[in-house]
Amino acid sequence: MEEEPIREASKEVCREFETLIDERDLDSLKQLQLLILGRLQDSNAVLSHFNEFSENCFAEVSADFSRNTRLLKSMKSDLDYIFQKLRSMKAKILATYPDAFPDGSAKEVLDRRPDLEMP
Repeated sequence: MEEEPIREASKEVCREFETLIDERDLDSLKQLQLLILGRLQDSNAVLSHFNEFSENCFAEVSADFSRNTRLLKSMKSDLDYIFQKLRSMKAKILATYPDAFPDGSAKEVLDRRPDLEMP
C-alpha cells in the first residue's frame, strides 16, 4: 500500500522532468557527442600510428647512433693524445733549438677546441 503513492509521485516527477527537456535538444546533444567521439577515435588512431612509426624509426637509428657516439669518443681521445704529443715535441724542439720557430708561434697557444663532453 505504501508503495503505490511513492510510485505515483515518481511518475509525476518523471513527467515534470520530461517537460523540462526538449527532445530535439537531446537529439542534438547526442549527435554532437557522436561527432566528438568519432573525431577523438580518429585522433587516437593517428597518434597510435605515429607512436608505432616513431618507435620503429628509433629502433632503426639507435644502434647507429650508439656506434657513432662510441666512434666519436674514441676519435676525441685519439686526437687529444696526438695534440698532447705534438705539444710535447714542440716543447722539446724549443728546448733544443730556441730559434726553431718564428717569434709568434713559440708562445703557448690555448686549446680553442670546444669541450664536447660539457652539456
